[in-house]
Amino acid sequence: MTATSVIGLQWGDEAKGKIVDLLTPEHDVVVRYLGGNNAGHTVKFDGETYKLSLLPAGILHNTVVSVIATGVVINPKAFLTELDGITSRRGAVPPERLMISDRAHVIFPYHMAEEAAFEKARGCDAIGTTMRGIGTCYRDKAGRTHAIRMGDFIRPETLKKRLHEVVPQKNIMIQALNPDAPVFDADTIFNEYTAYADRLRPHVVDTTAFLHRAVRENKKLLFEGAQGCLLDIDHGTFPYVTSSNSSGCGIHSGSGVSEREINRMIGVVKAYTTRVGGGAFPTELDNEIGQRIREVGREYGTVTGRPRRCGWFDAVAAGYGARLSGVDCLAVMLLDVLSGHEELQICEAYEIDGQRVTDFPSQIDELAKAKPIYRTIAGWKEDITGVRRLADLPVNARRYVDAIGEVIGYPVEIVSVGPDRDQTILE
Repeated sequence: MTATSVIGLQWGDEAKGKIVDLLTPEHDVVVRYLGGNNAGHTVKFDGETYKLSLLPAGILHNTVVSVIATGVVINPKAFLTELDGITSRRGAVPPERLMISDRAHVIFPYHMAEEAAFEKARGCDAIGTTMRGIGTCYRDKAGRTHAIRMGDFIRPETLKKRLHEVVPQKNIMIQALNPDAPVFDADTIFNEYTAYADRLRPHVVDTTAFLHRAVRENKKLLFEGAQGCLLDIDHGTFPYVTSSNSSGCGIHSGSGVSEREINRMIGVVKAYTTRVGGGAFPTELDNEIGQRIREVGREYGTVTGRPRRCGWFDAVAAGYGARLSGVDCLAVMLLDVLSGHEELQICEAYEIDGQRVTDFPSQIDELAKAKPIYRTIAGWKEDITGVRRLADLPVNARRYVDAIGEVIGYPVEIVSVGPDRDQTILE
């Protein structure tokens, strides 16, 4: 069996969707295994631009099965809005082409209100979430008492019973945190959400069993990550992280498929570094260079529209993500954004308390003290968006790409020089 995984090695937004889209025709099944509608992929396909959040990039290919697996948390209303946007442009998606795990957990309106209340209570120390109720749904999943899974959601009597158990307790908690928050009614939620359940029911199946059969039948699987390694709940820059295992560590728990079945792990990085929300960012450029990168790279959130913080390439952070996920090779994205700079910097180590450090710190206060130690590389003036071979890149652009691979310690096999599918160098 050939199974491939595409993992972001930074703080997310690495343009993984383009790589997934390029690889999808070579696979039978595309699997989204974590996160919710806080993640976003922008994909150009057949000359059109699609902004995907919950749906895997495989949804654009009529010959591929798209699976939303166990580790995903699903906002039914947002999901159906996204699906309707796709079907209006590309036609209906039958249940055999889009499967949703009956073990996946469901986001309800009170999750968003609860998350907003927690963020408000933290004040200036707010984590900077997308306010989509992702973290609070995962909290319920871990806590179990208030959790509602898709298998419950599509059974009306079970859903009604669960909502009448959960909603009164949620109201007490939310009102205690924020007296101005709305008070939720179990029957009102039930009446709205059963309509969503009716539409989703044909797609809800035991995806773990389906994926196990696919493995036995030697189907080619493609695992599509969301966010990035440095946002991993266990291994990222806690607490400024997402609420699931967004590194390669989450593939097994999120899909039910053993990592042993994956024989190619592609680590995706931007040619520079970005992050959204709070938290330390050693190479951040809070100046005109950072603003230039933001504008040229259109560094605004696919889901939220928030401007991303931009900085030089941090090889300490990306190298940690690569080792954490066990990648085989690298894809360097958005190289064209850096054209026109006189010189570029790659952070190859940190200075912390006067010591040179090449291991990524486990504690956020240590990362906050980190001063980047840079390797300076001359920039290039040429437009590289038409280049299709590494050998045809300007000398300094090639040196920059080679330096990224050298410092991280993995070969660069894919380079993106523009948003379109054909603006990709495959070596």
